[in-house]
Amino acid sequence: MENVTAVAHRGDPYRVRENTLASLRSALRRGADAVEIDVRLTRDGVPVLLHDGTLKRLWERDRPLLALSWEEVRELTEGGVPTLAEALGATDGARLMIDLPGAPDSGAVRRITDVVRERGARDRVYYCAGAAAMLAVRAADPSAEIALTRSTSAPPRPALLEAIRPRWLNYRFGLVDRALAERVHRDGHLLSVWTPDTRRSMRRLLSLGVDSITTNRIDVLCALRDRAGGARREST
Repeated sequence: MENVTAVAHRGDPYRVRENTLASLRSALRRGADAVEIDVRLTRDGVPVLLHDGTLKRLWERDRPLLALSWEEVRELTEGGVPTLAEALGATDGARLMIDLPGAPDSGAVRRITDVVRERGARDRVYYCAGAAAMLAVRAADPSAEIALTRSTSAPPRPALLEAIRPRWLNYRFGLVDRALAERVHRDGHLLSVWTPDTRRSMRRLLSLGVDSITTNRIDVLCALRDRAGGARREST
């Protein structure tokens, strides 16, 4: 259990606004092994950290991101929305899991992977999303580490796995039971799950032997993982 990767979902969103540099730093201070971030492009092709397609929920500006330049985003959010390049610089070598919401096209995916490459961060970044986005990532970077997000417990098609070559299969936590965990491992993949926030759900997943948990409560997960690992060491 002590080897379970603790991934902070959008940083530390219960304390600091999600997908901001302050939120990423807070998550790492609280023990995160990796931080999951959402990346989209502005109108002028700058990758920035934002889950939604507009600024309304987080920044109270009902403006679509794709209608705004990077300079306009910076002005409207008073510098609160960081670029991907800034996030890579601010996390100081930590692992980042880049989620690609909004069905980005191949050009957008290539721009994102280019920034990761330009910042020398390929060895600490991995990508997650559905099949279409991950096929685009594989085409843009043949050596990229991929977590293929699944919305059903059914096994992915062999042809899809062959094309994407994911290291991880990434499931909504409620879909995961012992049979699914055993199948994923038997087929040679690592199992990541998202986004349990209760202690009960986290304990259940730890007991199933998942390899990674993405949560909004990173400090709670780290404490449970460390406590479970310590108890196991004491019993051996």
